[in-house]
Amino acid sequence: MRTLIFRTMAPYLTSLMVLFSVFVLLRGHNEPGGGFIGGLIAASAFAIYGIACGVSPVRRALYFHPMSISGFGLLIATISGALSMFGSLPFMTGLWTEASILGVTVDLSTPLVFDIGVYLVVLGSLTSIALALEEREED
Repeated sequence: MRTLIFRTMAPYLTSLMVLFSVFVLLRGHNEPGGGFIGGLIAASAFAIYGIACGVSPVRRALYFHPMSISGFGLLIATISGALSMFGSLPFMTGLWTEASILGVTVDLSTPLVFDIGVYLVVLGSLTSIALALEEREED
């Protein structure tokens, strides 16, 4: 299904969906959402872009290989869990701190870092599967 309207609208729809996925990711621990749902939305966005424009534009848009994104997310999630062990706390114990960024106080936590890792794992894994299926269909 590569109609002119779909190919024209797909980049805008993909951008909106990725932006919404980041919103869902960041509000995850305070309200419904989080890394898994945000990653699903982002992977769906790239799947739509792949259906509309093909696999190579999606690979150029991602810049990194999807499985590398997934591996990096797994590393981030593991490190966020291991940080608590340096403070003699059990693995995956949440740690919080405040940082001042451009004069605004921002609360940072290891659960947020873990959610970012989950987001990247889901995004990389599902995008890799979707691109493999799309490549297979093009042959």
